[in-house]
This record gives sequence, structure tokens and C-alpha cells, in this order.
Amino acid sequence: MSSSVSGRVERITVSAERRYDVVVGRHLLGELPGLLGSSVRKVLLVHPGALEASAEAVREDLVAQGYEVLLAVIPEAEEAKSIQVVAFAWQILGQSDFTRSDAIVSLGGGATTDVAGFIAATWLRGIQVVHIPTTLLAMVDAAVGGKTGVNTAEGKNLVGAFHSPSGVLCDLAALETLPKWDFLAGLAEVVKTGFIADPVILDLVEEHAGELVEWPGSAGSAGSVVQELVERSVAVKARVVSQDLKEASLREILNYGHTFGHAIEHVERYQWRHGAAVSVGMVFAAELARLAGRLDDAVVDRMRSILVSLGLPVSYRGDRWDQLLAAMRRDKKSRGDLLRFVVLEDVGRPTRLEGPDPLLLSAAYAEVSAEARPSRAVVL
Repeated sequence: MSSSVSGRVERITVSAERRYDVVVGRHLLGELPGLLGSSVRKVLLVHPGALEASAEAVREDLVAQGYEVLLAVIPEAEEAKSIQVVAFAWQILGQSDFTRSDAIVSLGGGATTDVAGFIAATWLRGIQVVHIPTTLLAMVDAAVGGKTGVNTAEGKNLVGAFHSPSGVLCDLAALETLPKWDFLAGLAEVVKTGFIADPVILDLVEEHAGELVEWPGSAGSAGSVVQELVERSVAVKARVVSQDLKEASLREILNYGHTFGHAIEHVERYQWRHGAAVSVGMVFAAELARLAGRLDDAVVDRMRSILVSLGLPVSYRGDRWDQLLAAMRRDKKSRGDLLRFVVLEDVGRPTRLEGPDPLLLSAAYAEVSAEARPSRAVVL
């Protein structure tokens, strides 16, 4: 990693099937042509309708640099991740004669980067894509690492491909206008990264939880903390992905909390924010590890405390076990009928728990069950 002293710009290199930089800082649009490279002539800019003004600013800047730019407006959030949206983009690419020397740029949250990456992976068996994530969740998770995908009626991200971007621009200025609950939901992925690999993240969140909860009103005092949290989270993911792009072994640790979290999203028909579902999923995994004799009570208590301090949910309704279990059996980490979970043995010590006793699973579910739903402001 390298950085400048003032107005810090951090470049974190990922070495996957290609090397690329994740650039973290503020007002980074001038970096985009360098990530696209000199051979690109046409760009398809994929974005949700809510970001029309931002997309127009990106388009104007690229046109001024000599690029031909087309816009593809897609639905918001998980509705974007459908094969119908992909086919819509394929039609634009085909009618506009996009070749392998052209590129896609995504502008939006994690769903946008997921689907834009999949479009890039499948057009002509792979063209360049550069991500400009606009949410905390997308910056620290979805935009980095080369996972792309769409949802089906049977589950989340069951169709996809590994396709690394040519670069990622994490412009922190976007977070200063992000709705509060979107920001807090993104912090769940930051906390996850702390528990699996970087305890300093947990120390920072515990010390500054009050300021983070008040974001963006606390931007003046919390801005440097947010930048460090983003940089540290991206650095963890970069190290993991550089060693294991296609989830052969190590990369699975990034799915901590996601097996149960994805099940909640599926059961709730994607009406829960991803970060909120992962928050509950992490507590479920922690309780499962504790019941299996692998994790001390103190770590479980610390996890609950940190998540609660950020206003994130740590419980889920107690009458959905059969549906959740069915959804978890379709999880990507499952092998045949064997359920597999990423669990912790301690902070920074993730491992796997394969084929846990059904009684342990139901007992862990009981530990996160609640009659009342969490605040709809966090969840929705």
C-alpha cells in the first residue's frame, strides 16, 4: 500500500488472475482513465436510476477524455441482479458493437457491482470492468475480489463467475451523502473483517461507535476513522483474494456470517439489507461455535456488544427455522447434504465447521431467535 500525506489516497494492490489497484480517497474521478487504459474506446456505464446525476458527471468526464459512453440504467438493489437485466445490457453491447477492447464501468452499490461484473464476465467471454462503489458495503466487500453474480428464485448469487476488475475507485466522498442506515449496514461487513483477520478494526469501532452511528453528521470527526476502516477492510480482502481467487480454501473465510445471513435474505425476499442479515448471521455462527466448544463466551459477547453499539440487529424471528435450513442447504459452501459453516476459534482465527449436529444448529437458532423484529429502519 502507498499513500500521500494530505488528502490521503491509498492504493491497495490485488494480485489475482490480473493485478489491479483499489484506490481509496476522495474525489477520485480523475483516476478512472488510468484504470481503463489507453486501448478502451467505448464504455458502458451501468448504474441505478437514483444515481442519474452522478452517472452524468462520470459520462461527461469520460467523453471529455475521448471515450464514447453509453448508459445502462438498471433497477435498485437486489432487483438488479436478474438474468433479464443482464440480457438488457447484452442487447446494448451487441447493438453498439462492443469488442474485447472496450469496457464496462459500474457506479452504485454491491448489487450494481455484482451484476455489472457478471455482464463484463459474460460478454465475449470477458471484457474489462472498473467499479466505482458508492456504498460502504460495496467498497469493503462486493466491488473487490472478482465475484460476480445474479440471483435466482432458488437463492442468492447461485449463478455467477469469477472476473476481476481492472480497478476499483472507493471515493469516500460518496459516503458523506449515503443514508445513515445504509452506512450502518455496511459496517457489518467491516466488523466481519475485524473478527476474521484484523482486530485493530474492532478496537477502532469500539472506540468510535458513537461517531459512526451519527454518520454523516459526524463527518468532520469520523472521516479519518472511516477511511482507515475502509483501507483495513480492503487490505484484508486483497490479501485473501490474492492467495485464493476462486474460493478453493482460504477465501471462504470472507463468508463468515453469510450462510445464515443469505438464508435470511432469501426467506425475507431480499427486503432485509445485506449487512443487517450478515450481522445476525455472524452472531448465529458465533453461537454455533460456542455451542460446539470452539469459541469462548467472551468473544461471542464482544461480537454482540459491537453490533448492538452500531444499531445492527443480532436476532431474527423464531418461527422460520425450516425455511432458513432449506435455504442454507442451497448455500454455495454446502457439499451434497453436508452443511459447512465458517466459524471462529478466536478473534482472527477463522475455521470451518462441517456437518454440525442438527441439535447444535437448532440450539444456535434459539440463541438468535426473537419474537419481535429488529428496527425496520436498519433492516429495510
